Amino acid sequence: MTIRPANHVAVPEARVGVLLVNLGTPDAPTPSSVRRYLAEFLSDRRVVEIPALLWQPILRGIILTTRPKKSAHAYAQVWTDEGSPLAAITKRQTSALQDALGDDIRVAHAMRYGQPAIGAALDALMAEGCRRILVAPLYPQYCAATTATVVDAVNAHLATLRWQPTLRFLPPYHDDVAYIGALAASVENGLAALDFIPDTIVASFHGMPERTLKLGDPYHCQCRKTARLLSEAIGRPVEVAFQSRFGRAKWLEPATDTTLARLGREGGSVAIFAPGFAADCLETLEELAIRGKEQFEAAGGRHFAYLPCLNDGAPGMAMLETLVRSELAGWL
Repeated sequence: MTIRPANHVAVPEARVGVLLVNLGTPDAPTPSSVRRYLAEFLSDRRVVEIPALLWQPILRGIILTTRPKKSAHAYAQVWTDEGSPLAAITKRQTSALQDALGDDIRVAHAMRYGQPAIGAALDALMAEGCRRILVAPLYPQYCAATTATVVDAVNAHLATLRWQPTLRFLPPYHDDVAYIGALAASVENGLAALDFIPDTIVASFHGMPERTLKLGDPYHCQCRKTARLLSEAIGRPVEVAFQSRFGRAKWLEPATDTTLARLGREGGSVAIFAPGFAADCLETLEELAIRGKEQFEAAGGRHFAYLPCLNDGAPGMAMLETLVRSELAGWL
């Protein structure tokens, strides 16, 4: 413990902090709450790479007028007593990681869009004496629209601070041994619990416009590598697909909905999971588990199963602790 003069201003003991960051969620499954969330999310120049003068009239005039009601209905189908599944799971991940790392480290969480905001979470960690902070974007595969925008938001907040903390960022972990091992354990546990053996296993990643690949974003390649390494780990083929297409631009292919329709027409059975998501959310619980099943069965498919994300289960939390401890080397 540092000994200070009796008249020294009160200063918290220096600590290390960890800030888990996920994408975000509305505060409630209502059109007004979804509208606020989408306005922030879709105004990010990393997310929609269209000049603001062209994009904002479209966003404010058409999208924010029509989409919130539809999205609110989708959120309502997966909302829980704890609120948004993403928010609830991220809180549990934070608590579990705090328990694993011990009292010498302070663990908090933030959302890139919505609450708790990144700036407020950083301020809270600093108020507790965290002068060294590891920011951990919970995106295994690097994408400018996800990982990079977290870095943007953190740095934008740092620009407002006189006393800045020392920062590190958790790098993408798409091919990390701990991540692949956790995925393999989770998928194998999920498959073992089914009452059928799926003919096809599908890894559905969030989609991105194809132009991002041509511009140099490594996301597509990292998704493919994750699927290849996982296939080798479980000893079964894994098909890759990309979900959540939006707008008229050409997106990464094959698309998840068309893949499920094709597999349904073949009359087989399928198990699908989303390895790019650290926690279950609207895109997994509604888009895949509900609508994906409907698409597959409507096309003639026999058996369908959605396998949960790593969430706060033992394999996922062990992986997260391993990654975080590795990045904290020299700070503890």
